[in-house]
Order: sequence, then structure tokens, then C-alpha cells
Amino acid sequence: MAVAIDQPVGEFTLPATGEQTVSLSQLKGKQVVIYFYPKDSTPGCTTEGQGFRDHYPAFQAANTEIFGVSRDSLKSHENFKAKQGFPFELLSDKDETLCQLFDVIKLKKLYGKEYMGVDRSTFLIDKDGVLRHEWRGVKVPGHVDAVLEQATALNQA
Repeated sequence: MAVAIDQPVGEFTLPATGEQTVSLSQLKGKQVVIYFYPKDSTPGCTTEGQGFRDHYPAFQAANTEIFGVSRDSLKSHENFKAKQGFPFELLSDKDETLCQLFDVIKLKKLYGKEYMGVDRSTFLIDKDGVLRHEWRGVKVPGHVDAVLEQATALNQA
């Protein structure tokens, strides 16, 4: 069953960069931003990741951890993270477990061809593991600022 606003997010565990695994339960007490993006090292995904990187200190001040998620391999994630200097971990969702939980796999079109791909989406989970805000069909410009604004407000609530 997919996530819903003001409902607890189901437990998940995924492999992450830095030879780690990340579980929602280990993040209790912190707010969590999970942003789904289509592919490592593509222009929009790079710009979005750089936005989260550049605002990382402000997210940390708001007691908020950031995780990027795509279906790419850990090796691809490690290269992308190192090249862009991301201070947060990237989660590899090759079997689409988290993508299915958050319902971000959508029919997309590119050059007239249809395929199932990741719909750029971001989710804000509170310190108790409850989904508080979602952004679907994200356009990159201004997006990170909107997420930071909500994360800061939620932290102060």
C-alpha cells in the first residue's frame, strides 16, 4: 500500500552509499527528506542534488536528514556522490521496493517512446515516521527552497 499524508510510513531498509544500509526505524527522532530522481549524472538530477547539497547545513539545522533515491546501482551512486560532493547518502532501489511504497513509478514519454520511469518526487517525514508533505511531478527550479521551508516549519512545530 502506498504512503499517504499524515499516515506512518512503512519500514524499509535499503543499501546506501558509504557501505551503509538505511532503515526508517534508525532515523526516528529526525525529520527525513527522501527525494526520488530518475538517473544519476543527468542534468536535472545533478541540479536537484546540488540544490540539496548547497542547502545541506540549513537542513541539518532543521534536524532533517536527506536521502536521494533512484534505481541506479551503488557503484553509480558512489561515483555520482563523489563527483558532486554530496554530504548525504544515496539509496539504491534496484528492485523498486521504495519506489513502489511511495508510488513514484509512472508511465513516461521520451522522444515518442513510452516507458515506466521514476517520477521526480520528494517526501518529508516527521521525527515520528509520519509522512507530512509530498511533492510529485517536481520541477527542479525552486524546489529545494520549498522543501527546506516546510522542513524548517515542521521542525519548529
